[in-house]
Amino acid sequence: MTKEKKPKKPSRQQVFTLLVEVGRKTGDGLPKGATGAALVCYASGVDEAEAVRETVAILKQADLAPLEISGYGTLEERLAEGHDIPDEEQALMARALEENSVIVAQMTPFFEEKA
Repeated sequence: MTKEKKPKKPSRQQVFTLLVEVGRKTGDGLPKGATGAALVCYASGVDEAEAVRETVAILKQADLAPLEISGYGTLEERLAEGHDIPDEEQALMARALEENSVIVAQMTPFFEEKA
């Protein structure tokens, strides 16, 4: 007797673009003199709330201190809004979906301006 394989359900996972501001924390790896950083992340989740939770958990494991997160939606939503999204970015989004992961695509450290 053989069991029939059930057809695989399509994944409900989507990839969300998140902008995360982080503060300083011992061992965070940010450059000396930086007051924090902005990270562009691509995170998979069934909804944006799950993507945010996963991103916060991963960043905390990496000794970063997330302060504020802004969501910019899925690839489809961003394209519908007229965003120009280069192929490299779309490839990172596809990888985040395939690996069910959080990918930090860009990190920009903040430095205090001297008066």
